[in-house]
Amino acid sequence: MNRSYLVNRSLVRWCWQELRQGQLWLVVMAFVLIIASVFALSAIAQRMDQVIVKQGKDALMADTVFISANPIPQSLINQARQLGGTTSEMTQFSTMMFGGQGMKLVMVKAVDDAFPLRGSLQLSDGQTSQTHVKPDQVWLDPQLLSDLGIKVGDSVSLGDMEHVVSGTISAEPGLSFNPFRQMSSVFIHRSQVAKTGALQVGSRVEYHLFINATPAAIQQLKQQVKLTPSDEWRDVGQRSRTQDIFNKSEQYLSLVVIIVVLMSTMTLLLTCQHYVASRRQTVAMLKSLGASKRWVRHWLVIQVLMLLGIALLIGLPLGYGLERLLRLPLIGLLPSPLPALGMTPFVMALLSCLLVAVPGLGIPLYRLVDTDAVTSLQSHTAGQSQSLYLWGLWLVPCVGAALYWGNQLMVWLVLGGIVLVSAVLAATGLLLFRGLQALPLNAAFKLALKRVNRTRPATGMQLGALSLSLMLFAALWLVRTDLLSDWSSVFPDNAPDVFALNIATHEKDDYQHQLEQLNIVHSPIFPIVRGRLSRINGTDAIEYAGGREASNVLRREVNFTWAEQLPDYNQIVAGQWQPNNGVSVEESVARELGVKVGDQLTFTINSQSVTATVNSIRQVEWREMKPNFYFIFTPDRLAQLPATWMVSFRLGADASHQLSQLGHAYPTVSLLDLREITQKIQGLLSQIVNAISILAVVGVVAGLLLIYTLLKLSLMQRQEEMKLYRTLGMSRRRLRWTVLAEFGLIAVVAGTVSGFGADALVAAMIDYGFELTPRIHPLLWGVQPVFALVMVMVVVGRLIRQLTHSRRSLMSGLNVE
Repeated sequence: MNRSYLVNRSLVRWCWQELRQGQLWLVVMAFVLIIASVFALSAIAQRMDQVIVKQGKDALMADTVFISANPIPQSLINQARQLGGTTSEMTQFSTMMFGGQGMKLVMVKAVDDAFPLRGSLQLSDGQTSQTHVKPDQVWLDPQLLSDLGIKVGDSVSLGDMEHVVSGTISAEPGLSFNPFRQMSSVFIHRSQVAKTGALQVGSRVEYHLFINATPAAIQQLKQQVKLTPSDEWRDVGQRSRTQDIFNKSEQYLSLVVIIVVLMSTMTLLLTCQHYVASRRQTVAMLKSLGASKRWVRHWLVIQVLMLLGIALLIGLPLGYGLERLLRLPLIGLLPSPLPALGMTPFVMALLSCLLVAVPGLGIPLYRLVDTDAVTSLQSHTAGQSQSLYLWGLWLVPCVGAALYWGNQLMVWLVLGGIVLVSAVLAATGLLLFRGLQALPLNAAFKLALKRVNRTRPATGMQLGALSLSLMLFAALWLVRTDLLSDWSSVFPDNAPDVFALNIATHEKDDYQHQLEQLNIVHSPIFPIVRGRLSRINGTDAIEYAGGREASNVLRREVNFTWAEQLPDYNQIVAGQWQPNNGVSVEESVARELGVKVGDQLTFTINSQSVTATVNSIRQVEWREMKPNFYFIFTPDRLAQLPATWMVSFRLGADASHQLSQLGHAYPTVSLLDLREITQKIQGLLSQIVNAISILAVVGVVAGLLLIYTLLKLSLMQRQEEMKLYRTLGMSRRRLRWTVLAEFGLIAVVAGTVSGFGADALVAAMIDYGFELTPRIHPLLWGVQPVFALVMVMVVVGRLIRQLTHSRRSLMSGLNVE
């Protein structure tokens, strides 16, 4: 027992000496990067999921919402409460409000005491504030006070009800991004709806039932409710612009994890292969002295456990710190208090580390254990018969990746691109090296070219590894740049920030003239009518599109317009605009409905049936905040119908004065000010951008570690050859320039081919993974070779200086002339 203890203690001491010699610290650093990045990114992905859920539920003002054109059945409310849910009701309708010397079309939101279940409602009378609407109160959008020339305490009229203004709405939950469905808000209590007398037969009104409940209870409730054409459920899972941003952020998280793990795994493999090669003679000697394979295996297992233990001790705190750093830009978005992370990030980090270690350490170390004693006397490689079996160990991380990322296209694009592009990069680089021999070069470059062309397999592997690391390095940064460029266009600097709605036909010309008098740049003015798509090619539209869940367009009334010409900011992707009997359909709606050019569409508008032929399909960029429509008709289809008009514009420096002028001159026109919404979204984007930038730095660190490892091991492999050159009389200076020339050529060729490879890989990822329009990056083609050359020269120059002062250095004789 004591002897066994002493043996184990001696092995541990020996293993620690092996670590102190420095060769295995690169393995430790690779494991630290894997553990820290996987822990941090798993944790922050969990946090971002919480943000998405919180943002979605705050926008809905509940876990789920039942919306109907008919009053909410009491039986549905009772069912929700029996399932353990809490409820709140809202009746929403538009009506005219009179006050001061003017009038205004407003959106009345009659709510109960419990509203809102989620989100924040802030009401203020100038002295006190409250978060719920009480009976016998009227709260107005602040803009209404300016438009009507009234103040808190003045009397206003909503239909038949007269009441004093209780105060203003400081913050309203569930702000919508649809300008056509939003007017200035007025909050009253539901008990006051009857007093307004505004709800009559045929009135447009929406009844909302907000429900907070467990997912299982919500699902059970939905199964018990039979929807009518006037009903719909609205849930967090429905796609929104904000959610798209978060989803793309999570995809980038996955991309960072993949690239960091790949680069770290390559670092681990290169380092471990070199360590095995350097220790093969040692193991052979130990076996020749009587050491058993079991003893050698025990020695290596202790080393591996020490490596993993040190990596965990460093990586987990580093990962926790990185998660805290990534969380800082998202503080305003995260729920408070934050739920506990649990064990998921820890398990993911440890599991990723073990999955990579199985083939990364298992293959080379198994071969080291299998080394024959005779290897100490001759150059001999043992265990080659086991190659196929050993390489099968790579199935372990591959299966793990398939289970975790099986449905993520991004992962397989990256992995497939790496396999394909790395081979192409290596082959292209070798062809370039062969072509460079024809150029008139000095002696150092000629000697360098002869060496790289003489050892083509080794050069190909080295070139492929360096090109691949540079390509992944560039791809990570390019995807970040393209994402940020896309997000920066969510609200362009010149985008309209105000929509004017409900402009009467007899006012539209004067209204445009007033905008010009105020020096306000505006969009074309569009007529608006509301209706539903009822039939497609003579078939009920819902059945034709595959059921009620096919498209939201079929579940509600939408806005239609007509025009002589399509807006110049809409691009036709199919068909051709014709002046008669036609309708142009937005691209995504056409895809959802299965509509194509030449199909017959029938619409119900003001109880009238209108039929038109699809003459074109348009691509619409909704983020530009310009007036856009799902359907644009030719004038002969809709011009005879009564309509209101809409125009968008961007306010100037004196925005408050301009809005006041328009509000007083045209009191029946609703002005939708989107500046608050745009500021909130831009703030959100700024926070996400900061987190994305921090993530990119993690990838940069992994890339630099890989390139440093690759160059260091490549130099160390030249020890004997460099010593031979010195023995044959080559001067120290020429030998130094030959080494620099060789690595310089490799850097330029690797940088050149990796620049093109990164552009191709990023184009595929952006197009198929992030569903954005890919762009070429010609600047990268010139910058990448220069970047690679500078980085490689700095690293190689530093390594040569380090190795010059080492007794085991490949340049040990260079100081002797």
